[in-house]
Amino acid sequence: MTPAKAGEPLIDIRGVRKVYEGSEKSVEALSAISLRVHRGEFVSLLGPSGCGKSTLLMIIGGLNEPTAGEVIIDGAVVHGARTDLGIVFQDPTLLEWRTSLENVMLQVEARRLDRKAYLPRARELLASVGLESFENMHPFELSGGMRQRVAICRALVHKPRLLLMDEPFGALDALTRDQMNLDVQKMWLQDPITVVLVTHSIAEAVFLSDRVFVMSRRPGTIDATIEIDLPRPRGLDTQEEPRFVQYVRDIKQRFAAQGVIRA
Repeated sequence: MTPAKAGEPLIDIRGVRKVYEGSEKSVEALSAISLRVHRGEFVSLLGPSGCGKSTLLMIIGGLNEPTAGEVIIDGAVVHGARTDLGIVFQDPTLLEWRTSLENVMLQVEARRLDRKAYLPRARELLASVGLESFENMHPFELSGGMRQRVAICRALVHKPRLLLMDEPFGALDALTRDQMNLDVQKMWLQDPITVVLVTHSIAEAVFLSDRVFVMSRRPGTIDATIEIDLPRPRGLDTQEEPRFVQYVRDIKQRFAAQGVIRA
């Protein structure tokens, strides 16, 4: 573990359990989740559909309350939505009447920050993902990948210390998804904040992460924690390297043992 990721964790999840009460029966989404994420670390929550990945992410962000257990961020127990983080969902949810730059600056306006002070950062973020020529274009003029880049810039413009990403590239085609993975890695290497990514893609999790938390089927638990020992920056050719292939194979075998993948 590098010095930046040593010491006390930024996120400390202790015995988190989540049960949804229905009219006829209750559904246990998460069971006894405990894990730690260090400052500046990029981690992924990887698991089958319905295992509680997104639920856990929302509990970390304070948008959902655990039934039992607690989440501690920077020494404080999470109670309610936090303002010191950024969130990116699968749907970029841009405002159609605002330009790319104005959509990024929406975060600044909502937080009542100094617009003049943050405008250069908004432009720098757009430029870092190749959108410097699209600042004044509206969402309907952008591709799906471009819209998602704008959403990521919006989540980062206020300089959060924690970024939560919930299947942000799930609706994109394979080539665009590859480019988005490269873009996110580049942004993170330039400013290594703590990132928690929810994904169904084994290759994506291995490519982007320092560690991958492999979750079980519902009720979700942590089945394994995989340390990804691959040098950065990682290019698309990294996915052809023997160690990368082995990580993917090992995770697939874990899902096969769970019965998620069947012959």
